[in-house]
Amino acid sequence: MAELDILRYAAFTTEPDGGNPAGVVLGAESLSDAEMQRIAAEIDYAETAFVTGEEGGVFGIRYFSPIAEVPFCGHATIATAIALAERDGALGPVVFRTAVGLVEIVRSRDVSGLRAAFTSIEPVVAELPGADLDAILSLLGVPHAALDPELPPRLSNAGNPHPVVVIADRAVFDAFAFDPDAVRALMDERGWPATITVLHRLGPERFAARNLFPVGRITEDPATGSAAAAVGAYLRDLGGAPARMVIEQGEHVGRPGVLTVDIPARGGVIVSGNAVPIRG
Repeated sequence: MAELDILRYAAFTTEPDGGNPAGVVLGAESLSDAEMQRIAAEIDYAETAFVTGEEGGVFGIRYFSPIAEVPFCGHATIATAIALAERDGALGPVVFRTAVGLVEIVRSRDVSGLRAAFTSIEPVVAELPGADLDAILSLLGVPHAALDPELPPRLSNAGNPHPVVVIADRAVFDAFAFDPDAVRALMDERGWPATITVLHRLGPERFAARNLFPVGRITEDPATGSAAAAVGAYLRDLGGAPARMVIEQGEHVGRPGVLTVDIPARGGVIVSGNAVPIRG
């Protein structure tokens, strides 16, 4: 039986008190679903990743929030890839077998420390039904007139389905509030396992993001890798997406982070960032 190693990392940041905290559990192949769920609830981060073995250079991985398993989690993927690099001393590519398919991650070192980039699965972008948009805006207290007319709402899936809504005015974006229980009820009803992504365009290649994710004590996710990939796919689907953009997220919950998104002409979207251990 592999030794269980429970770690904590902050992803999409170079500071332990920034970005998005993720649990990383190495040697989890002997754990049952119930044990993984219990550990994720005890760690109480948005997600905890469990490495369930390695075969032929491919690592099995599963992701649990404090209340349920989720198909894919970008920030926990970045954290786990860097945790494995620190354990093994290996950089370069690594492959994770996830519930949504094989995901390749490339580890490297920059001036700020270890960095990882994952390539999402082939994204799918669809219309966001009007009733879903109405429900989201009602819960945020935001009128339709506040939306950016150049960036219409969509449902974008690059591993998880994310409703994407873009608010034109920065003051409205900063000020909206919501009832976490009501948002959770809507997400459960619609079968959205990850976040509702609300954006504000700062410039042609820069966005601010707030990702609604009510689970336990969490209301907003500080840095959401799967949503960043979904945003890249969303912009590409609309046409005229930049080759690279930056998403600033986490300021509204006191854990600022930065996600870099590379958008190729086709195929998976690449999301990268640093990650550092959380000690104590």
